[in-house]
Amino acid sequence: MEYSTLLLSLAVIFGLFMAWGIGANDVANAMGTSVGSRALTIRQAVFVAAIFVFSGAWLAGGEVTQTIRSGMVDSSLMADNPELLVYGMLAALAAAGTWLLVASYFGWPVSTTHSIIGAIVGFAVVGLGFEVVRWERVGTIAMSWVVSPMVGGMIAFALFRSVQILILDTVDPLKNAKRWAPLYIFLTAFVTALVTMFKGLTHVGLELTTVQAYGFAILVSAAVVVLGMMAIRRLRFDDPTGVGEEGSHFANVEKVFGVQMVVTGCAMAFALGSNDVANAVGPLAAVVDVIQTGDVSAETVVPMWVLLLGGFGIVFGLFTYGHKVIATVGTGITQLTPSRGYAATAAAAATVVLASGTGLPISTTHTLVGAILGVGLARGIAAINLGLVRMIFLSWIVTLPAGAILAVVYFYILRGILG
Repeated sequence: MEYSTLLLSLAVIFGLFMAWGIGANDVANAMGTSVGSRALTIRQAVFVAAIFVFSGAWLAGGEVTQTIRSGMVDSSLMADNPELLVYGMLAALAAAGTWLLVASYFGWPVSTTHSIIGAIVGFAVVGLGFEVVRWERVGTIAMSWVVSPMVGGMIAFALFRSVQILILDTVDPLKNAKRWAPLYIFLTAFVTALVTMFKGLTHVGLELTTVQAYGFAILVSAAVVVLGMMAIRRLRFDDPTGVGEEGSHFANVEKVFGVQMVVTGCAMAFALGSNDVANAVGPLAAVVDVIQTGDVSAETVVPMWVLLLGGFGIVFGLFTYGHKVIATVGTGITQLTPSRGYAATAAAAATVVLASGTGLPISTTHTLVGAILGVGLARGIAAINLGLVRMIFLSWIVTLPAGAILAVVYFYILRGILG
């Protein structure tokens, strides 16, 4: 086997391994709200993820992929030794994938973004030198890891409070749930569609003006509203005096929000595909570029097969190993109903999709957990499992150094074997 073919084969294998870990951990926690609120079954969640993760990766995955591929390390400093960048990116994929395997085994919803960036920075500092890392870019991304859960939490808090005021605390909750459902569905679909129209369609050769982007986003959102309302009209409602499990939510209202959870589940899967696919295919794209061009600083369009490879690996990881993290997020942090799950997932999806449109690789995990906490706080601090939250926060702290240390180990192993 030729040397370049060997490197490319290793890149594909490690890229798939990392994508599998994203599916087992990140996609699992993203779909956990839908499964935990009983809006979707595990099988339905996998089906939704398969379609919309692929769509997000294909249509809107390139912006963040370029950030991961070339934004963390000043690759021009490795022009004389391009193989070092290849070994480093391979090590980063293997390290992040290994940590995600461990975390998923224990059901910890960790950040795949933390994992891969920690791995890239780790191999770069130890293997290449402190000056290779673009610390200003790393600092910007690190700030987003703090800001994104706060933003997600605030949006979720506001959304759920609006649900409480407009629907749950009214005299006729079911009537008001039907009245306000089109607006909630439209908002979720519009944010996702608009960012896609602005940032994603360049990958399929279509660039839109601002007016065209807004127009298409409105049309897509209106179509989603029509489909959602058709589904709501087909629901069979129980005695309108019936209540949910806790005696505080009408069961019929939760049925209406069950339909909306399907919409937000689709949006969250799309958001995750657009943002987190980069954690697997960014380093893979860097390796492919170096192998094909020999230029460590080349800025090329991410090949479509690379994006689709990442999407496939993500879906496979969710299907084979995602159940443990789904259980942690879906039922562990706070008890979720469809109305609560809607607020958390819609807020997280909006935050992640907007960040993806700017090329900022934020943590889906941090954003979603922050959103779930926001919903929990809207119900009162007693509704949150603080012990589990502390465990999750601890796993977040450990993730960055774990990825870095593993990457250093893999880097020296690969350089020793292949160098």
